[in-house]
Amino acid sequence: MNKEELLKSLQPDREIIEQYMEQEIANVQDETLKNILTHALFNGGKRIRPLLTMLAGRLCAFAMTPEGVAEEGQLQPPENLYRLATVFELLHGASLLHDDVIDHADQRRGKPTANKIWGTSQVILAGDWLHATAMTMAGTLGGPEINTIIGSAVSAMIEAEFRQAETARTINLDEENYFAILRGKTSSLIAAACQTGASYVNENREYHLALRTFGDTMGLAFQVIDDLLDYQGDPEQTGKAVGNDLVEGKLTLPLLHAMENADKADHEQMIKLLKNEPELRKKHVEQVHDFIEANGGFAYAKEGAATLIEAGSEALELFPDCQAKTILLGLGQYVLYRQK
Repeated sequence: MNKEELLKSLQPDREIIEQYMEQEIANVQDETLKNILTHALFNGGKRIRPLLTMLAGRLCAFAMTPEGVAEEGQLQPPENLYRLATVFELLHGASLLHDDVIDHADQRRGKPTANKIWGTSQVILAGDWLHATAMTMAGTLGGPEINTIIGSAVSAMIEAEFRQAETARTINLDEENYFAILRGKTSSLIAAACQTGASYVNENREYHLALRTFGDTMGLAFQVIDDLLDYQGDPEQTGKAVGNDLVEGKLTLPLLHAMENADKADHEQMIKLLKNEPELRKKHVEQVHDFIEANGGFAYAKEGAATLIEAGSEALELFPDCQAKTILLGLGQYVLYRQK
């Protein structure tokens, strides 16, 4: 399944999910808040997280249906699963708003950030509104178990922000620490999206674990590729300047591996650069790119992402072949080869 076929197959669910998102915003009375929410939620994005919830639900429904009872296309998801799936896009939108405030970002996806337009205070409150609304929906629609799954993911995201700040301050070069941050910031919500779809449809714990594993590995791979695109991507496609992570002092996998393999002099020079102010680091982006290339950082990160996607694919082997499974596997490949 190529990229065009993949995105086309997801379009019907995506349109339904966006309708529910629009309904949530339509109930907001304050115009400024509504404008910030619209800017945050409808400024691009593929809706991957809620789509994963729907796909996981479909896959589990098909897996538990006795052979010959119904075709996969006849198994229509309950309306509330679509509504529950939107929770993940609301939470993702909240995290982007807060991230841009934390990073003092001026652009996202090639457009001005909400904090650039409306200021820090109002954007933080808008992010809080998204968090509160999402968790209310999770508890109302999903019940205690799903509320716990989603709440734990949100807690992990917040804790990872603190860990990332501490990592930058102390220049922690430990790869295990790097993946702990990724698991909290990115893959926790993606894993929860997959697990929620499975949990809502059936009680098979083996299915829940398999889909959570798939989501976890996909989330980690997504962020590793993001780290690569930060140095190797086209700003016209990624919507951000090359070397943005370096300027912000973020220690990503390509750089970590390069520093581990560099000789002592180059290693110490890189530590000195990382301790400097952002504006000075900005002047050395090309130098750091060449340093990473010379010490195998890009190749190592790409191989790592491929290994993660392979592990996620293996987690789905217990499910029967069907369209939902094919799309999930296709999304893994999409993540691995994306350019933005």
